[in-house]
Amino acid sequence: MLNIISQFAGKNQFCDGVSRRRMLQIGALGTFGLNLQGLLRAEQSALPHAAARSKKSVILVWMHGGPSQLDTFDMKPGAPAEYRGAFAPIATTLPGLEICELLPEHAKVMDKCTVIRSFSHGNGDHWAAAHWMLTGRLGANGSDRMPRYPSMGAVASHLLGPTQPRSLANVNINDGGFGFHGGAWLGVNTNPFRYGDFSYGNEAGQLPTGDHKSFSLVEGLSATRVIDRVSLRTQLDSLKKQIDRNRLFEQMDAVEHQALDLVLSGQVRKAFDVSEEDPALRARYGTGWGEQALLARRLIQAGVRYVSLNTGYFDDHSNIEPALKSKLPQHDKCVGVLIQDLADRGMLDDTLVVVAGEFGHTPRINGNGGRDHWPQAQSILLAGGGYRHGQIIGSTNDKAEFPTSRKVGVEDFCAIVYHAMGLKIDDSIMDLSGRPTHLVPGGVVPSELL
Repeated sequence: MLNIISQFAGKNQFCDGVSRRRMLQIGALGTFGLNLQGLLRAEQSALPHAAARSKKSVILVWMHGGPSQLDTFDMKPGAPAEYRGAFAPIATTLPGLEICELLPEHAKVMDKCTVIRSFSHGNGDHWAAAHWMLTGRLGANGSDRMPRYPSMGAVASHLLGPTQPRSLANVNINDGGFGFHGGAWLGVNTNPFRYGDFSYGNEAGQLPTGDHKSFSLVEGLSATRVIDRVSLRTQLDSLKKQIDRNRLFEQMDAVEHQALDLVLSGQVRKAFDVSEEDPALRARYGTGWGEQALLARRLIQAGVRYVSLNTGYFDDHSNIEPALKSKLPQHDKCVGVLIQDLADRGMLDDTLVVVAGEFGHTPRINGNGGRDHWPQAQSILLAGGGYRHGQIIGSTNDKAEFPTSRKVGVEDFCAIVYHAMGLKIDDSIMDLSGRPTHLVPGGVVPSELL
């Protein structure tokens, strides 16, 4: 038995030399990212929050780098040219709302949406603002980027789990938000399952990429043989407990057991295969971010509670006109077609689609033909989630520089997202010292949404 333990612990392999990671071919997926905590709670009907039994879910479309409010949802056609930019406004299905001409798919669904034009905060640091927006608290910054607080997706994973048994709770596509979609001190088992391309480094505990083809067993390994091999690992539990001092082994073990469940059940693996969709619908979504938005919808259908999707990098300090001509049409299909597709399937009321970035951009175009960081004003788009829509909340001055009515802040933003899943800002999670801490220190859902 000692020899078996030595071989297992030292080489991370089964007795015939097949590594656990390669056995599942989830090596791209399998370390640190799959959330079992919520999964096991769901299967045992012992979830810690009443909302865990609901089907409420969130798709966060994150415009990494910060979208320009004047080039999206708060156009000022009467402003001087150096403010209004290059693009013309177009009418939408929401009377009185005009948006950028590069967003025709959005224009078709704005009657199902709310635009918050008066979102504002005071932090122009990408990392600090992203951490604040995605977790509800300040902590990281450009000089010290370590996450200090669990993301909203990780909290949902921890308290609610997936909306269906044998699924994932939290999936991140393209690493939007500089890596602040993770679990921080909640543990690696609340980190998102990662998919797609990601940049700006690989935060410890995050996953490399994978797709539906990664959910396969090595040739020659049947499901029965996998289960037999897992039984060997259970013999080592006492050993692991003796040497585990920070719960890492416990969490990794949970991750690997869920990986097995995903491989054997196939529910989530199937969701990742968008080729099963109607070709006409796939054409409407388009490739790239559009196809990933289609994947997001399929993941929600397969029981995922929280999906975050990053659509590119919108920090255009120079040449913003050609940059947006390239990016916004792709983003337009991603969001506009997604909202209509969810509505057509009767899924929109249970699924909040929220589109935001860490801040807006300067109203005045700079000398390089771009816009710089501007946290004082940003437009945020909401659809679904059980909220009342077909409205504009708040306003900015004639150059979109700052709110002139109904200011909405970061904590309010987090309250909106949490409320859509049945959580309240004063719900609690335990911090590292074992003390209960509220999900967000303040904030309210705007009454216009309720």
